Amino acid sequence: MASSTISSREVDGTKVYSPSGEKLGSIDHIMIDKQSGNVAYAVMGFGGFLGMGEGHHPLPWRKLRYDTELGGYVTDVTKDQLEGAPVRPDNWEDDRAWATSFYGYYGVAPYWV
Repeated sequence: MASSTISSREVDGTKVYSPSGEKLGSIDHIMIDKQSGNVAYAVMGFGGFLGMGEGHHPLPWRKLRYDTELGGYVTDVTKDQLEGAPVRPDNWEDDRAWATSFYGYYGVAPYWV
């Protein structure tokens, strides 16, 4: 039986695909809630060319599902949704109001709920 756990080192760099198989980006890193230990969200590198001009977009962990055949994560989030996501303030990692709107934008409950 395959393990259901994975090291964060192995998640970084994993590709993210749309349901149609279009590559949307790659996981740059994941953010873990210090209190609960739950994965809060993945920060996905998106756009750019060969790493130049790449944006980083948080994506709720609940919006990702690992596909063994693709060797990457699949999400129902579209490229247009990623591009239209709420603008992140400078202190976005610690801004609960922004995080609440971010999770609402993607239609999932915040990780702390």
